[in-house]
Amino acid sequence: MPLDPRVARFLNLLAAGNPPDARRLTVEERRTGLAALMKFAGPQAAVDRVENRTLPGPGGALRIRLYSPMPEQMLPGLIYFHGGGLVAGSLDTHDRVARALACAGAVRVASVDYRLAPEHPFPAAVEDAMAAVRYISTHAPDFGIDPERLGIGGDSAGATLAAATCQAAARAGSPRLALQLLVCPILDYSRSTPSKREFASGYLVDQATLDHDLMHYLPQGQTNPANPRVSPLLAEDLSGMAPTLIHTAEFDPLRDEGRNYFERLTQAGNEVSYTCHPGMIHLFYALGAVIPYAHRALEQIGGEIRAALAPAARR
Repeated sequence: MPLDPRVARFLNLLAAGNPPDARRLTVEERRTGLAALMKFAGPQAAVDRVENRTLPGPGGALRIRLYSPMPEQMLPGLIYFHGGGLVAGSLDTHDRVARALACAGAVRVASVDYRLAPEHPFPAAVEDAMAAVRYISTHAPDFGIDPERLGIGGDSAGATLAAATCQAAARAGSPRLALQLLVCPILDYSRSTPSKREFASGYLVDQATLDHDLMHYLPQGQTNPANPRVSPLLAEDLSGMAPTLIHTAEFDPLRDEGRNYFERLTQAGNEVSYTCHPGMIHLFYALGAVIPYAHRALEQIGGEIRAALAPAARR
């Protein structure tokens, strides 16, 4: 279908501002730009309680923010990694996304403040993600989370971390996860795809932005972008993954990576569902103030989380 009219209007508004080539942005400008963009998230979902906590991480204390949608002492849990290309984003930029998922999914969300590049290049973020999952899974009752109903998820580059962490957990046989949620995921930094070429510019996230972020995440070619911990789509063995929900957007340059991962997970015998949101762009789910469809999409995702983490769904 064509680009959603509200999306088209928003993109035209952004283009009228004549934004600079993302490759020329400083890291601070990239972070400020994402923070400004996330102000279009829309109304804040009302949760019962928000707590800031820390847990041990490989680089020191690792901050998390815990969102409880209701006062029950024990709920299913979702460990969440925010987007931002692994150089931008924070607990604050994705606060409203985390709140919305907690409420729509009736799940206790633990949003992780992993280390960012270039101050902390690869593999710092991956190591933080794995540390958070291991710690929370081991101490789940301390977070009010049922350890048998614990999932992980993320959006954009946060989904990169979720996918890499889920693969590591499957290979190690622990922790045993009940869900993997990937929203507009970046899954292959090493190769082009038809959607990357078709939507290389003018659709919010462009090739220049991807290049900018990768340059800082993998400085001076120190790591091959085809490394599966960087590009989870390229992992050889995808068997034994947690049940997976993948959501992409029709006009997202990253669309094909999500679809390809769905196909590979399916071929490996995993339980996986795939949704491509028609007429949408990257990050649409976080722009509810200007893209009303975002609310419907988050409700849909929340319903899928509820179903996946319901007591009867335990493996």
